[in-house]
Amino acid sequence: MQLKMALLGNPNAGKTTLFNELTGARQHVGNYPGITVDHKEGCIIRGTSKITLTDLPGTYSLTAYSIEEIVARNYLVEEKPDVVVNIVDASNLERNLYLTCQLLELGLPLVIALNMMDVAKNRGIEIKIDKFSELFNIPVIPIIARTGEGTEELIETCVEIGKQKRPWTPRDIYYGEDLDHNLKALEATITEFGLLSTSYPPRYTAIKYLENDEQILEKGRETDPETAAKLEKIVEEASEHTRRTLDVYPEAIIADHRYGYIKAILRQGVVTHKFDTDRLYTSDKIDKVLTNRLVGPLFMLVILFGLYQFTFSWSEIPVVFLENVFGWVGDFIDQTLPDGLLKSMLISGVIDGVGGVLGFVPLIMFMFFGIAILEDSGYLARVAFMMDRVFRIFGLHGSSVMPFIVSGGIAGGCAVPGVMATRTLRSPKERMATLLTVPFMNCGAKLPVLALLIGAFFGEHKARYMFLFTILAWVVALLAAKLFRSTVLRGAPTPFVMELPPYRFPTLRGLLIHTWERTYQYIKKAGTVILGISILLWALMTFPGLPQDRKDSFEAQKQQILTQSGLTMNALSANQLSQSALETKKQISIISNKETEAGLRYSIAGTMGTKLESITKYAGFDWRTNISLIGGFAAKEVIVSTLGTAYSMGEVDVEESESLGKRLQNDKHWNKVVAVSVLVFIMFYAPCFVTVVCIAKESSWKWAFFSMGFNTIFAFLIAVGVYQVGTFLHLG
Repeated sequence: MQLKMALLGNPNAGKTTLFNELTGARQHVGNYPGITVDHKEGCIIRGTSKITLTDLPGTYSLTAYSIEEIVARNYLVEEKPDVVVNIVDASNLERNLYLTCQLLELGLPLVIALNMMDVAKNRGIEIKIDKFSELFNIPVIPIIARTGEGTEELIETCVEIGKQKRPWTPRDIYYGEDLDHNLKALEATITEFGLLSTSYPPRYTAIKYLENDEQILEKGRETDPETAAKLEKIVEEASEHTRRTLDVYPEAIIADHRYGYIKAILRQGVVTHKFDTDRLYTSDKIDKVLTNRLVGPLFMLVILFGLYQFTFSWSEIPVVFLENVFGWVGDFIDQTLPDGLLKSMLISGVIDGVGGVLGFVPLIMFMFFGIAILEDSGYLARVAFMMDRVFRIFGLHGSSVMPFIVSGGIAGGCAVPGVMATRTLRSPKERMATLLTVPFMNCGAKLPVLALLIGAFFGEHKARYMFLFTILAWVVALLAAKLFRSTVLRGAPTPFVMELPPYRFPTLRGLLIHTWERTYQYIKKAGTVILGISILLWALMTFPGLPQDRKDSFEAQKQQILTQSGLTMNALSANQLSQSALETKKQISIISNKETEAGLRYSIAGTMGTKLESITKYAGFDWRTNISLIGGFAAKEVIVSTLGTAYSMGEVDVEESESLGKRLQNDKHWNKVVAVSVLVFIMFYAPCFVTVVCIAKESSWKWAFFSMGFNTIFAFLIAVGVYQVGTFLHLG
């Protein structure tokens, strides 16, 4: 039997932990139709029942104030799940049950998963489950999602309710005399004309009209403009009455009565407190230190540095191992296949290209594991809280912190969800300033480039330099935001309120799932998008090829060396060679590499890189670096793969099995100053193509092109400054 089940609750109520516990590895990430918000689906098998569980975005309400609320409500009314699990934080019942009231009014087949019973117990909160269930007239199952306690009973209850296929039975909540007669008038009109009756119960639609729900109002106008106008007139009269008599809007009265309904139930012996409700709990005691105005930021920096130290220390051996594996594969193909385009594409396009990106999988995996610990423990929310004080100085909203963190503010994020996360900002100017600056963060795509160059030129202090470049990304992003807020995006700041979740011990299962999800996306991108771009760039670096007269010239040089040595090419392929034969083979190899370099210079990409060199030389970029930076416009990971391709095709006198880092170290065009110059340019120049499209969707193409142009010019000026000053001071 197929059942559809939805999981819904407040942020920080343990929803994701429960989802991971129920579905384990049987889950996947997708997008809601037409909306760029991720959603998860998982599969649960119980006997003959196959349950598809959808993890809806965390939300405090079903009123359309944010994209998360719209997504959650649209899913419920359009997909009509057989059962909805409302996960409720047992230690914070009153606030969590506000969403429950709205689900009851919608009439959904509901089961309450009362989570964090252990936290409630430690706080001296006793909940009489039977009484709770009786008064709400719905099943209430106590669980501890972190340990899996109670989850089997929860699933059994959900299957039982889902099989019954109950019709929606909305619960009526009384909203007082001032609104009751208006609600009845609205409900009568809605019922008479059947407005939105296929999606919502009439009373629920009436409540949404009184709450001035923009999405419902718009749907009403589109469906039946005449009836919608009648309803809006009733709402206007009701609003005028409540403002004149009570000095409040109807939505405030509705919220007050919902909380009154919740309190009335909880006070009927459902909840008792053993301890003083004003006492400080463990999380509060920890926060007195970790969020302290003076020492809190210091702890944050220490934790961030520890994250990088952990990442580089533990990933070093597997990264070297993978480099050796790809080197061995390249050597095998080199010895097995005859010279030609196929061999060149496989070695230079695929192995040196995609292999260079996949070689950093262990580093990415350890980084994501560390971030998952910070996220699941509740510490990332503290980072947002502390950074709010700093963000206000630069004209940004406290809610801007999360888009920065999501984009890679701690490391390893992605600018695309960071750009989309700006939707939660109410002020258009604060939103735009945030949207334009989140691409400055060190996203997961930039991590392989940073790891490559820092490892090659600052290998003895990798964690320290990665930490410094992360701090630099924050500083530059905030300065850019201040520039925008002082010029093209002037405006007053808006207030910031956020909830800090309690500290929790992350579960190993949850950490592994989160780590694998993000790492898999990285591997998938390397095996699809980056593979395609790497092969395309290899083609651009291969064709049209050297003119015949140049080829003949190089062949003549090889033949001259062979004639002087009295050897043939077949003789040089033998396993055992004399010292003079080895010297001859080396001379032939140098000429072959010079031929390859000449061919690369003559290619389409080489021509572009060479022409740009007249400008980029001021920042220390040579023509091969230019080629990789052009590829980086498509995706930042491509920079590593393109450098690998360019330096395998265009390097003279280099061992084929050398890693890319070694090749850069040994190249005369590279040194520490050039490495820093390239790093700062890559960190701050134009966002990748997908991010540009996302910026355009979230704002306009005008702002998307502005982001590309401004970021590139800005990054180039910084790179020129770094290179010129560093060269003048002989820091290379």
